Amino acid sequence: MSQMNVVNAPKTTTFQMRINPEIKSEAEKVFSRCGLSFTDAVNLFLQQSINAGGLPFIVTADSREALRNQAISMLMSEIQKGRDSVRDESDWISEEDMLSRFGVTP
Repeated sequence: MSQMNVVNAPKTTTFQMRINPEIKSEAEKVFSRCGLSFTDAVNLFLQQSINAGGLPFIVTADSREALRNQAISMLMSEIQKGRDSVRDESDWISEEDMLSRFGVTP
């Protein structure tokens, strides 16, 4: 099934689950704001689980802190890549030039 995904896989089986109706309604509202049906969202979760080889998010008592630490680690890695890419002074871009490139006026 390596080539199949939620977009091209045939939908030939059904899945039932019990869920609190209020929770389902709230979840449907969230998914709807993202342009998804409840079924689309479940299929997306399943695909992301397959892609990740596990749950597509961290499940711990301190998930928020773990995600924060992961984001900080990724950011620091990207900053270091930027620093490592500088060969000489001419490689630096001033803050004003960078802001200008993004259409931000200081």
